[in-house]
Order: sequence, then C-alpha cells, then structure tokens
Amino acid sequence: MKANFKFSNLCGTVYQQGNIIFTPDGNSVLSPVGNRVSVFDLVKSVYHVCFRNQLMDPLNSNKSFTFGFQNRKNIAVIAQSPNGHVLISVDEDGRALLVNFHRGVVLHHFNFKKPVNAVQFSPNGSFIAVTHEWHVQVWKTPNHLVREFAPFSLHRTYTGHHDDVLSIEWSPDSRCFITSSKDMTARLYTLDPLEGFRPMTFAGHRNAVLNAYFSSNSKSVFTVSRDGAVFIWRAKASEASSDRDNGDPQASPSSRDPSVARVRWGIHQRHYFNQPNTKVVCSTFHKASGLLIVGFSSGIFGLWEMPTFTNVHTLSISQEKITSVAINPSGEWLAFGARKLGQLLVWEWQSESYILKQQGHFFDVNTLAYSPDGQYIATGGDDGKVKLWNTRSGFCVITFSQHTASVSAVQFASQGQVLFSASLDGTVRAFDLIRYRNFRTFTSPSPVQFSCLAVDPSGEVIAAGSMDSFEVFLWSVQTGKLLDVLAGHEGPVSSLTFSPITNVLATGSWDKTVRVWDVFSRSHAVEPFQLNADVLSLAFRPDGQELVVSTLDGQLTFFSTDLSKQTNIIEGRKDISGGRKADDRVAASNSASSKAFTSVAWTADGSCVLAGGNSKYVVLYDAREGVLIRRWQISENLSLDGTEEFLDSRRVTEAGNIDLIDDRGEESDLEDRMDVSLPGVQRGDLSKRRYKREARTKCIRFSPTGLAWAAASTEGLLIYSVDDGLSFDPFDLSIELTPQSVFATLQKQSYLEALVMAFRLNEKTIIHRVYEGIPYEEIRLVARQLPTTYVPRLLGVSAEVLERGPRLEWGLCWIREVLSAHGRWIRERSVELASVLREVKRSVSSFEGMVAKL
Repeated sequence: MKANFKFSNLCGTVYQQGNIIFTPDGNSVLSPVGNRVSVFDLVKSVYHVCFRNQLMDPLNSNKSFTFGFQNRKNIAVIAQSPNGHVLISVDEDGRALLVNFHRGVVLHHFNFKKPVNAVQFSPNGSFIAVTHEWHVQVWKTPNHLVREFAPFSLHRTYTGHHDDVLSIEWSPDSRCFITSSKDMTARLYTLDPLEGFRPMTFAGHRNAVLNAYFSSNSKSVFTVSRDGAVFIWRAKASEASSDRDNGDPQASPSSRDPSVARVRWGIHQRHYFNQPNTKVVCSTFHKASGLLIVGFSSGIFGLWEMPTFTNVHTLSISQEKITSVAINPSGEWLAFGARKLGQLLVWEWQSESYILKQQGHFFDVNTLAYSPDGQYIATGGDDGKVKLWNTRSGFCVITFSQHTASVSAVQFASQGQVLFSASLDGTVRAFDLIRYRNFRTFTSPSPVQFSCLAVDPSGEVIAAGSMDSFEVFLWSVQTGKLLDVLAGHEGPVSSLTFSPITNVLATGSWDKTVRVWDVFSRSHAVEPFQLNADVLSLAFRPDGQELVVSTLDGQLTFFSTDLSKQTNIIEGRKDISGGRKADDRVAASNSASSKAFTSVAWTADGSCVLAGGNSKYVVLYDAREGVLIRRWQISENLSLDGTEEFLDSRRVTEAGNIDLIDDRGEESDLEDRMDVSLPGVQRGDLSKRRYKREARTKCIRFSPTGLAWAAASTEGLLIYSVDDGLSFDPFDLSIELTPQSVFATLQKQSYLEALVMAFRLNEKTIIHRVYEGIPYEEIRLVARQLPTTYVPRLLGVSAEVLERGPRLEWGLCWIREVLSAHGRWIRERSVELASVLREVKRSVSSFEGMVAKL
C-alpha cells in the first residue's frame, strides 16, 4: 500500500476573501482560498504551469488546481510580477510568501509587521509597493533565480496620509505612483527623490477614496470614492498655458513622469454613479480601452468609458456585495469575487456571457462520495445543496438544490449514473446524472431526520437511518415504495453500509451496538455486536469479509463478518488528538472533544484504514498490524480554531482571548455592523457572530482507483493523490543510470532494457517517452519479457496513455499483450492490483463507448 499521498487540489471552495487577479497572459485567474491560492485555467491551451514537476494536461480545457504552499492565516492580498515568474501572497497579519509561480515553490518568507491592504509590482518588475497602515513601503523585488540571505531590501518609506492607505497604482514607466486612502485623499509620489518636489494631494472627496488610476497617456488621473463619486483630474489650465508660453517642453503632463509629478493637478470633472442605497466596494481600470469597472455593495457591477463617463454596461450578478474585481490584459474578461456567497465569476462583457461561473458550498461540507470510476466526487453541505465535482478539472459540474435542510449523506449507485442523498428535511432523493434531474423522492410514514444512507450493490434497494425514531428504512429504487422498516436500535442510527459482496446490511448506533441484518432473507436474521462506546462510523472491507467500527472512545474495532467475532482493535485517541481551541480551558493533550474518528474508509486494496474526525489530523493505519503508517495535517491555517497545539499567551487578555472578542462595531459599513442573528448561533450564518471555524474533517473517502483520497473539511473538499510526478526509487540504480543513458539505450533499439531503466529511474516524463518510442511490432516481445515487478506500472501507463492519447490501437495492443502474457500472475494478485485493473477497465470502456457511438 502506497502512503506517499500529497495534497493535489482543493475543490468545494473557489473564493473566500482578498483580491482576484489575472495572470499576465490573461488566460488564468488566481483566487485566494483560505490560506492557499487556486489557479483557474480559462482557455484550452498548453498551459505551462509546472506544478510539482507535473505539466498540466493540455488536452483538457478549463483546469483548476491549488498550490501546495500555505500562508499562516487567511490570505488578504496577492500580486504577480509582470513577467509572471513571481507571486507574492500576504496574510491578514502582514506575513508574506514569495513564490516561484511556475514551480509552486516558496522562495522567501517575509513579515511586513502590519496588515496589508494592497501590493503592486511596478510595470518594469523591479519594485514592490506595499501599504503599511498610513505609510507606503517600496521594496526591491528579490531575484527568483539567485539565493540571497536577505532578499527583501527596502527602497524607501513614503508618508503623508492620515489614515489607512487602500490602494496603490504605478505610472506606466514605473517612475511614480499614486495612492488612495481612507482620509478621503489620493497622493502622488515619485519613486526617487526629486529636487523641490512635494507629494501632490488630490483632495475633495467626501468619503474614503478606494482607488486612483492614471489614464493611458498619463494626462488624466481618475479617483473613485466609496460614496460613488468619480473625479477626473488634469493639469490646471493657467499653468499649462504658461508652460506653453515659456516654451518649456518638460512641463507638459503628457511628457515623462517626473514632469507629471511637477504638474499642479486640478479637478476637471465630477461624475456620480447614482446607484441608490449602495456603496462602491471595489473597482479596476483598463488603461488601453479606458474602461472603468466598478462593483457595488448591492451585487451590481457597471462599466464606464473614461474620460467621457459613458455607461457601457450595468448588470446584477450576485445577491451579495462584490468584494473583488479584475480585468484581463486584453480587456475582454472581467473576474468577480463575492466573499459572502463564495462565488467566482468570469464575464465576457462584449458577448455578455459567462466564461466561468463557480460557487462553493455556502456553509460546511458534510459528506462526500466517489463515483465508481473515480472521476467525480459528490458533496453535500449544510446549505442543503448537492454538488458534483470533476476530480480532473476541479470544477463543479452540476448543483442540485432540491433539499430544504442540511444534507447528511450522499452515495452513488454501483453503475455511477444515479446519485442518492439523504437530508435532515426528512427526504431521500435520487438524481439522474444523465439528464440531471431529481427523479425519485423517498419519505418515511412519519417525518424523521435522516442521518445516514446506503445503497445495495445491485442499486435496487436504498436504506437510510433516522435520528428520531432510531429505525432504518428500506425503499425500492424502481417503484419508490417503502419495503421494510428495521427496528431494534435504542439510539440514533449514526452509520450504515451494505456489504460489497453479500446482501448484508450493517448499522451502527449511539446505543453502543452494531447490528448486521440479513435483509433479503425470510428470517431477517440479526447479528448484534456490543461495543464500549457510541458508534460513530463503520465501513466494510472491499471483499466484504471484515467490518471496521469507529467509536466515541477513539477506538477502531475490527469484526470478521464470517466468524462473527472481533479480530483486532486499534487505540487511536493519541494519534488523532491535537489542536487547542481558543476557548478551551484545558490543553490539547487533555481535551476529549477531538479524540474520536467520525469517519472511516478502507483503502482500495483492503490493507489499510483511513480515518478522520473533529481534529486537524487524518491518519492511515495498517489493518493487520494495527500500526500507524502516516498522519496528515489537513490545514496549517491559524485563522481556524484547533490548528495550534498551544495557545499564544500574548493574545489572552482579562476579557478573554482577543480572537473571540466581537469587534464588528468597528466596521465601516452599516450592514457589516448590524447583527440580526439569534444569540449563541454557531452554525448556519457564521458571518453574523464572532466565531472561529474549527479545523476538522467531517467525511473521508478513498478513491476506487486507489490513487487518491478526499476529505470533506472546514476549508472545503481536500484531495490528496499519489505523488507520481517524480518519485526517486533507488532500488537497482547504478551510477550509469541517467536520463541520457536511457535515451541512448532506446536509440540502440534495446527496447526492453530502456523500458526497465525508465521504470527504475521512476520519472514520469521519461517513462512516457520510452513507452511511446517502442515500435508496434516490438510490443508483444517486450510485454512477454518484462519482469513481473514492472507489470502494474506498465498497465497504469498504458491505461493513462490510452485514455489521453490518439494512438488507440497501439494502446489497446499493449494492454492485450500484457494481460495475455502475465494474466495468471495478475489474477493471483487481483486484490493488490485492483486499482490498476480498474483504471485499465475504465480506459477500455471509454474507448468502447466512443466506438459504439460511431
């Protein structure tokens, strides 16, 4: 069993807070998601973002992935250098990471020591301007190719504002910049000292100035304030005429920037958006086309052509305020982020169509399920929505919103074309994934809340457990009729599952028992197992021979279903405990709240058990030996509760922990200060009361392919996959084994030797190159002589290339020859090789489907 799973993607959340930006080529959007950064590729092109040495697949359009690096807290602002090589992300406390964008590798850590509102690279990429409360600091950009001891070098600090600086905008030639502030002014600074120059002040607004922009020819400056006013500033007429009379060519505002800095600016025109009862929240300006894009607190955005202030377009795209807006370099696409709803939209304003429209779950993700082929993940959340995510692209495919309460469980039918969901609204629903509709709704005779769900292997019968009546209900999927009600538990039914092989149903309850029902026999035989604590979760091994049960005392207990006896027990309290919450009276080691597994899942080969719970850890155990193999920390985000082992004594005051003190009264907008929630509300509308979300895992599932697992966590849907991009395997290596020697062997037509050398070197790109360099007529010979050690690897590569590439007959020939040459050896290890065989079956079936359509 491989344990080298690494974080690969974050779905379920597309935007949380901070600013959205486009990459310099305009093909991708960068969005802050908690303390990580997600990249959404918007065009079908070979996108050379090399992430952990893995090029993104150029054959599939609209990819999204999340970088592996994490800031200490939620990201407040991000910026990318003009050449696209360097990305800087700054968290709420002002701690920054400088990242090599193409590699996803953190180059430097730096602390600005104050919260940062804006970061901007100069157009020539040499400097980074950063807001520092009411000051502005300009730093020299560190070299991403040279290792330096102190990479951040301060160029100058600029003062003059009397309140927090909100934005920075550079002039086109990087020689001066303009800032805007809450003190209702904007100021113009030069990068280097200029003799006799004093920073220009643009005053006259009646509210905080959100942004200030240069026009394309630098003759005008536009300032936008929160109350919806736009002022156009130009050189004062008397000064401009006197300069012309004196014949001074250096004084024209259209000349070089130092002269722009010397110009006496005056208000040329005043314009107003006239949007009643709304405020401007964000704006951006496209110099080349002169378009000003403004997002309002009512969810409306508008486009105005400057300097004529002609309204081009106004549209409502959200029910909540738009918190961030960006425009790509060509000026065609607009990106919007709405923080409260977690929405990310990309809009093409000329054709008036969406390029991208994504929204995560509004509240926590409660449950998840993998489709049988591992290509899709279904999630259910507290917002009552069921979403289907594509594991390859990271995008949401469809959202079902028929439930009226929190979704507690989702499950695919064995064929993968039907998705079932159970909810606290008292219904179980069946969704058709071909026509995307809710075609069945199952209810109980008397209203109950359903807490868990299971589908039998044939997909004909569905079972759901209730929290109120302690009963299990069985329905026929074909007719929708209630078949049976299983009574016997004396507490809420917490988990249930069908055996993958036999028609046996196992149910677990808070009454400290697990019951195994033979539901399809006439006798309705029941096998009860007594445990020491409340049952939280249970799962059958893929071969149906063993059952693992998680209980409230932190134990994992294993039962043999054939022998009806306990076979093993794992004490997991110390493995999962960790993380102290801000209001905990006891240390993390003594806290009982996180010391139990709320979700368990078997690996695809049935050798290990994956478990997670109300903790920041997910653990992997060897089921036979009962030993801990690996432990992952799902988040290092200090904005979440429970990620720190020890509380920071500097944040504890006489009034309690600073993080829990309600400071909403200091917000500048009335709607942010108002509190309309019920006292003590900690779930539901979390934004209305001071509340730190906890780092915890609600559901864990292993992919049927065995190459990935997913966790429904506080931050969204985390996907961890086997890192096979470049894993160094020193077995049987020699000094002579290099990429050059592999290719030289291939050129000498020693195909078997070259393939074995590539497998030993274990670098994905080299394996693919050698594999595709073997001629068609040599396939049979190479497949027959290949050592059995490399057979699973060869099958995996064959399936991947067949699914992706155009050489279909060639790929099928490889699979046929390998299976015919090593079929008996493969059959003896069918459980061990189940994930690889499933991949082969999927790729061959998809090819068969394509041929059938022809």
